[in-house]
Formats: sequence, C-alpha cells, structure tokens
Amino acid sequence: MTSSTKISNITQDWVENLLKWNLDYFFIPTTVITLATLLANPVLLTCIFLSRALRQETRYLLVANTLTADILFLILNLATVICNTARAQITWLFCELVTAVTVTAYCCAILTVTLMVVDTYAAVRWPLRYHDILPPARTYRILVGVWLLAALYPFTLVILMEVKRGDQHERVAVCLVLISLSFMQGSSTVGIHIYFFVAALICALLIFYCYIRLYMVTRTQGIWQSRFSRARVTLLAHGVLLLLYFAPGFVFTLELYLFQREDISQDVRVWISTVNMCVFVLLPRAFAPYLYGLRYRELSDSLMQLLHQHRRLSHITV
Repeated sequence: MTSSTKISNITQDWVENLLKWNLDYFFIPTTVITLATLLANPVLLTCIFLSRALRQETRYLLVANTLTADILFLILNLATVICNTARAQITWLFCELVTAVTVTAYCCAILTVTLMVVDTYAAVRWPLRYHDILPPARTYRILVGVWLLAALYPFTLVILMEVKRGDQHERVAVCLVLISLSFMQGSSTVGIHIYFFVAALICALLIFYCYIRLYMVTRTQGIWQSRFSRARVTLLAHGVLLLLYFAPGFVFTLELYLFQREDISQDVRVWISTVNMCVFVLLPRAFAPYLYGLRYRELSDSLMQLLHQHRRLSHITV
C-alpha cells in the first residue's frame, strides 16, 4: 500500500468515526474558548507594547511572546477544526505546513513559560545585577532564538518528507497534527518521542530547580508563613498553569503511541485526539491572559488605564 493510499484510508476512517460519535459538536466549545481568549490576548499585548516601561522589562516581553505564540496556535487550531468539520479537502503539503507552524507555536509557548520561571529566579537571586544580565536587547535575541529552536525540528521533518515524496500532493479529508507528524516521521515515531521527551525533561528540570532555589533563597524572609500569602498563591497559580501547558503534550505523546498500536480501537484514538485538540490544549491559553492580567500589578494598572481612556473617548464622542 502506497503512502498516499494509506493516508487517504486513515483520514476517511477518521471521518467515519467522527460522524459515528457526533464529535463535530466539539467545534462549539473550541470556538467559544478560542474567541474568548483571542479577545483577551490582544488587549494585554496592546497594554504591553503601548507602555514604554513594560516594554523595557524582561518579564513582560516574555508574557508578550507567550501571548503571541498562543494567538498563533489558537488561530491555526481553530482553522483546522473548522476545515475538519466542514470536510474541506486540503493538500497534504498545506496540512504539513500547518502542522509544523502549530507545533512551533506550541513549543515556543512552553519554552517561554519556562523562561518566565528562570527570569523570576534571576530577578530574586541577583536583584542588583538582574537588569545587566537580562537587558531588553538580549531578551529580544533570546526570544528570536526560542522561535528558531521551536521551529527547527518540525520544519526539518516537512523538508525531509517533501524530498522523499517528490511531487505527490494528494488531498486529505481531515488535517490532524497526530496523523501529519506520524507520517512526516516515517514508520517509527522514536524521533518525535525523543524530541518531546528531551524538551519536556529539560523544561521540567529547569522549572523545579528554579522553584526549589527560590524557596531556599526566600524562606527566611517570611513570605511563605501565611497560608494565603502572595508567594503561595503565585506559586499555586503558576504551578496550575504550567501543568495545563504541559499536560496536552503528554496526552499527545500517548496519542502517538496509540496511533502505532494496531490492537487499539480507532474509536479510542479519535476520542482522545478530539478532546485533546478541542479542550485540553485550549485550557492553559484561556486561563493565561486572565492570570497574567491579575497577577502582574503593572499590567493590570496599564489595562485599567487603557479601559479608562477608551471609556473617556467614548463619552467625548457621544
């Protein structure tokens, strides 16, 4: 069986299972959560880039990069869900490119969230040298490097796949990251598992190290004494957000494993993939803008000022 025929059969079988279980209705929560997030993220980005003071701080540049990556991911994810629901026939090459950009945006958000923890540790550990260690110019270069690092592996797979396949550009009934990555990697998904595992392990070790060191450095300052202290609430909020960001990646790793197992029911694969794509990956992106808007005092003040100016202009216009 040729690769084109196999891809066509798998996508058609996937569509049949979606119809059998009426999973197209997951389009509704996907649209609602995505639109709610896309309304909040640009507002926070506007607050950051309109304020010269916020643009000069590394933590707000990291927040802006996370929000930008999330916006790109949400737009591509929603467009993919819409195309799949409408059964739009798209070329396999276009699906591969969408997959590569989606994976890049997801990985970039994960890497940036990890850097936010490292940034917090650096600010607490070296308060006097912090601005010399991470000036805005260096932060911009780091963020460019993060995007390049996140894009390296998925786009390399696309190039290798196209060189191997030649001029075959068949159309597919559904475009899914799961199917695209599986075929871009080839018969073995070991490379993908290593990529995600190593990246997740490095990020997790950095996060745990920074949090442990932060606790050791600040435990004598009394900020952890109260049960509802700002430090405890911040740690809890960040912990939940990090868990929400990392969890869909682990679920996706499970999807890749089940996709290669012939003894696993296709219904199970379709259900896990649909729930992960339409719900799990959206939750951290839905909570993130509201957490950042409430957590960072300067950002919330800038937001209130922006809303006040907008309200005042509206009254003047009326």
